[in-house]
Amino acid sequence: MSDPSTPGPPSDSPSGRPGGRPGDAEADADASDAQTGADASGPADPSGPPADEADPHRWWALAVIATAQLMVVLDATIVNIALPSAQRALHISNGNRQWVITAYTLAFGGLLLLGGRIADLVGRKRTFIIGLIGFAASSAIGGASTGQEMLFLSRALQGIFAALLAPSALSLLTTTFPAGKERAQAFGVFSAIAGAGSAIGLLLGGILTEWLSWRWCLYVNVPIALLAVIGAFSLLKDRAGTRDAHLDIPGVILGCGGLVAIVYGFSQAESDGWTSTEVLTVLSVGVVLLAAFTWWQTRSPEPLLPLHIVKERNRGGSVLVMALTTIGLFGAFLFLTFFLQNILGYSPIKAGLAFLPLSAGIIIGSTQISARLLPLVPPRLLLVPGLLLSAGGMYSLTFIDTHSSYPAHILPGTILLGFGLGLTFLPVISTATSGVAQRDSGVTSATVNTAQQVGGSIGTSLLNTIAATSTTTYLTAHLAAAARKGGLTPAERSHIVDTGTVHGFTVAIAWAAIILLAAAIIGAVLINAKSPRSQASNGSADASAAAI
Repeated sequence: MSDPSTPGPPSDSPSGRPGGRPGDAEADADASDAQTGADASGPADPSGPPADEADPHRWWALAVIATAQLMVVLDATIVNIALPSAQRALHISNGNRQWVITAYTLAFGGLLLLGGRIADLVGRKRTFIIGLIGFAASSAIGGASTGQEMLFLSRALQGIFAALLAPSALSLLTTTFPAGKERAQAFGVFSAIAGAGSAIGLLLGGILTEWLSWRWCLYVNVPIALLAVIGAFSLLKDRAGTRDAHLDIPGVILGCGGLVAIVYGFSQAESDGWTSTEVLTVLSVGVVLLAAFTWWQTRSPEPLLPLHIVKERNRGGSVLVMALTTIGLFGAFLFLTFFLQNILGYSPIKAGLAFLPLSAGIIIGSTQISARLLPLVPPRLLLVPGLLLSAGGMYSLTFIDTHSSYPAHILPGTILLGFGLGLTFLPVISTATSGVAQRDSGVTSATVNTAQQVGGSIGTSLLNTIAATSTTTYLTAHLAAAARKGGLTPAERSHIVDTGTVHGFTVAIAWAAIILLAAAIIGAVLINAKSPRSQASNGSADASAAAI
């Protein structure tokens, strides 16, 4: 007798599923194995050490996995601060500069599901190493760019290899720490990196750009990746891939095509507006492709994304919460970066330093609070309060104006936001990846990463469009009113423009707070998993009853 609240795929049987197909029995066996082999904290790894014999190198393995994850997360933001310098050096136009960011997010977000399934088919360690080597090579190409086309291509290649690297890193973590208190600690470290890495990227980007060159924001990945490759060869363990399985090619085309279209549409909305014919067409195509992908996954004998992964309420709720949380987080990074540099006049390094309290809050919340409490309490008792704290911290930032100071008006909100996110990320990631069959662990990890990446892309484009629209409306009204009263001095005009810009920021930040509040409500309603301690007690009671 299994606890229905335990995170994991539903245990449908072939006889109970209408229209059973030849591949269903194997999938059901995998799901059953995962549910049976998983304790309260996660799935057992049949290829790894026995349950009572932990891998002696597991903490060094965590360092390797965490290093790779940090590199991927850093790259989403480290280039942002370097972008103005790269634009001047390579003579990139204002219209094309967005592709330095978009080329990476398009390839990364669009190909994550494919990367996760490849990890399942050929082996996660092998995919992890290939991703590291490819990421290092494409970073070196980007650092050596002699023109904008070369830089755009290198960023797209980085995204492709990141799509291989990220899901294999998370699934390796799941199988290296399959159970118990140590799994919570390991996921605490991973979650802290996932949340704080973007802020650290802003600081590192400022340091490298000011002290060396914008090119080192790309070159820095090479030594990091090479160290991780050496560690991966010597420390990571993994089973062989599923050699008799095949890629779901129609699923690859439909799923990856739909995700690329959605990410591209949201990225273009930032510059073209939501009513643009191109944006509406691309988004419509993306929705149609994803709908066709969902239909095909119910027909394919070996689906790219087995739907039982996201149909289970705890896992599906966790994926949705991750996407919404990332929307709010990226909104904070985007507007605070502009506010600190353009309104308060901070240098890139000083702006990066200003994000350190937020990073510290995430790290403390993940490693010192969530990691210690997750084995003892239901996940939603951590993530719901965490999201409410995050929403409160975000809302406090709506009161900033052109005269605000960092210590009085920004620091308290960023600390509260960071601490709340630290409470949120660990239970969300842990619940989303628990109780999954071995053959599906890579694609499950990819699904979590996809939610995070696509959420970040949506957050950047959606909230930036809201901010730009609000600023335009404000300036149109106030500049016209000022003109009717008489001429404006340059200082007066500059003040109105700055005020309008900050007004746009605060409106968008208010929407980010609402999105975080919605994530809290969804988490409270959908995620009902019990604490690992309760699940373990129920499992022992069931085993005793079965023995009797």
